[in-house]
Amino acid sequence: MKRPAFEEIDPTSDCGCPGCARLTPPPSPPPGPTPAHRVVIVAAAASTTLTATPALAAAQAPDQQAGPAAPGVPAADEPQTPQGGKAPLHGAAGGPAKPGAVVRTPPITRTEIINRAKVWVAAPVPYSMYAYWPDGYRQDCSGFVSMAWHLPGNEWTGSLGQVAQPITKEELQPGDILLFHNTADPEKGSHVVIFGGWTDYTHTYYVAYEQTRPTARRQVTPYPYWSNGSRYLPYRYKGVTDGAAGAPADTGTASPGATAFPGASFFGAGADNAHVTRLGQLLVSRGGARFYTSGPGPVWTDADRRATQAFQQAQGWTGSGADGLPGPLTWALLVSGTGKDIPPAGTPGPAKPPAPAKPPTPAEPGTPPRPAPAVPPFPGVDRFRPGANNAHVTQLGRQLVKRGFGRFYTTGPGPRWSEADRRAVEAFQLAQGWRGTNADGYPGPETWRRLFR
Repeated sequence: MKRPAFEEIDPTSDCGCPGCARLTPPPSPPPGPTPAHRVVIVAAAASTTLTATPALAAAQAPDQQAGPAAPGVPAADEPQTPQGGKAPLHGAAGGPAKPGAVVRTPPITRTEIINRAKVWVAAPVPYSMYAYWPDGYRQDCSGFVSMAWHLPGNEWTGSLGQVAQPITKEELQPGDILLFHNTADPEKGSHVVIFGGWTDYTHTYYVAYEQTRPTARRQVTPYPYWSNGSRYLPYRYKGVTDGAAGAPADTGTASPGATAFPGASFFGAGADNAHVTRLGQLLVSRGGARFYTSGPGPVWTDADRRATQAFQQAQGWTGSGADGLPGPLTWALLVSGTGKDIPPAGTPGPAKPPAPAKPPTPAEPGTPPRPAPAVPPFPGVDRFRPGANNAHVTQLGRQLVKRGFGRFYTTGPGPRWSEADRRAVEAFQLAQGWRGTNADGYPGPETWRRLFR
């Protein structure tokens, strides 16, 4: 069953504005004009869309259908969100991106978009049009959306529309955006927010995730925004999926936001995959931000191990149960938001266990021992795609030739990914008995393991 991507509305914490309250109307409302705050907010979820049934709307008294009162309008008429332009991750690492460059739109689920947005809100990340957070994204409103959508670079309000498509208000779902790009003066008023879900059946207020001064926030917001309301337009990211159709099982990246434990082989020295990034984001949201000086990212680092170990120790585990490598129980507690958070630095805790003299024992009760890696670490699916040019392609091709699948090469193998590489990989996958999307000619962790073992 698909897990619905929707926002649960917490009446006591939706809004940080002073004096914000939701009041239940008395049994017998007095005559006269209806106060706007006499509203019962109803949030219902169906699949990945937040909707409300006609029966719910009909159940409300007439004076409860005007929509909730504004939780407090910001003092400024427009958001103070000047922003940078298109740029690669980590800012000046590679210089500004070329105008008009084609932007990849990697697939991502709505649940993952919202969870990524929550990481910055929980941090909380301060607003800046010049600074870059350790995950590589610029700390302004468009960098925030680029981060939540997991784009390969930092976009701005003038380019986000190129990786998204216009939709209607009725089509809005969590993970979509409301975008205002002031073409006359991009530095004046331009802003973008992530739609987190309707707060009521009248669709007059919604939960907005946004990067604005002073820090990233989650706040109930009038539709479409506090100011310049007629100029905010809804958009949907072109790469968004509902989770029903994932990547082939062999890729190891079918759904980074899924709740199922991906397996011990995806974590530890040499690991480089989306599940490591997901683990780090979950650990940051549970109090582990202090362990990361950069990232979280797809490459496993000692920061991931130390943060995982701190979370395990917070659960009261010791010895092999707190070795810093996630198992099914660690993963289940993280993705479900249960268990104990990582305590602040300096909080007394269990003594650090001595380094084991033997090969590592199971990380948690019930977790099978982790075998030592017998093949070179899988470099990641992005190394083997059209346009790829790296040493891993050469390494792959040579191993295919060695294993008897070199008949597709007229030259090479070489560092540039070619149709010959794809056909050779496909032949190897078919030889394993795989069919369909599991024999698409693109190597994943299991193809790599079998090829090199």
